[in-house]
Amino acid sequence: MAQFSLDDIRAAADAKYSSTDITVDEKTTVHLLNPLRLPKEKRDKLVNLQDEMDKDGSDQEQIIADAIRLVADHPKKAEALLAAVGGDLAVLAQIFETYGKGAQVGEASASAS
Repeated sequence: MAQFSLDDIRAAADAKYSSTDITVDEKTTVHLLNPLRLPKEKRDKLVNLQDEMDKDGSDQEQIIADAIRLVADHPKKAEALLAAVGGDLAVLAQIFETYGKGAQVGEASASAS
């Protein structure tokens, strides 16, 4: 029978459900946390933001910015990233798509088990 420590399990979870890390400048790297690593309240807010994004006439730039603020490891880092992007919706969309691809791997694996 295989035996694992809680530290082993935590290390596996860290590897499987890691953050999406974006380097803004030499001093700032934003860690966008995997939804499974967020508290339930933030996960629920993220789902609501994703639902809002699908509605006609929604402000995509604002919704993606709010999502980045929600999942970033620190508010100041989120603001630094958003300031560096400068409202470029294509870049914001690419950030969110990149984040989503990393998050889907974890979510799909979690629901399959």
